[in-house]
Amino acid sequence: MDIEDWKSQIKRGTLEFGILEMIARRACYGYEIITELSRWPILAAKESTIYPLLRRLLKEEYLSSFWQDTTEGLPPRKYYSITDKGRAYLAAMEKEWNNLLTALSELKGGESELL
Repeated sequence: MDIEDWKSQIKRGTLEFGILEMIARRACYGYEIITELSRWPILAAKESTIYPLLRRLLKEEYLSSFWQDTTEGLPPRKYYSITDKGRAYLAAMEKEWNNLLTALSELKGGESELL
């Protein structure tokens, strides 16, 4: 495995977490999510990755969606918001993420501090 394969594995495991974190702050539409994630190359993803993930999160009831008209005369946008079930899932993910960071920090010789 080369570094690009490793980065791809990390991305798959954290993209859902990042999207839920983003939507937990405020409702977002798909292209907005793609644009925001593109700020960080490790999280940048294409429509063909993001929209199926959003559909799965909707199906699992971690997200809900609604249509909102735009003021620019563009077609309405589908916004995603987090559900109570999604907030509980996100809280569990955050706990596991922090456990992972603590373990990695300790492996590197740290004093249980986050990386």
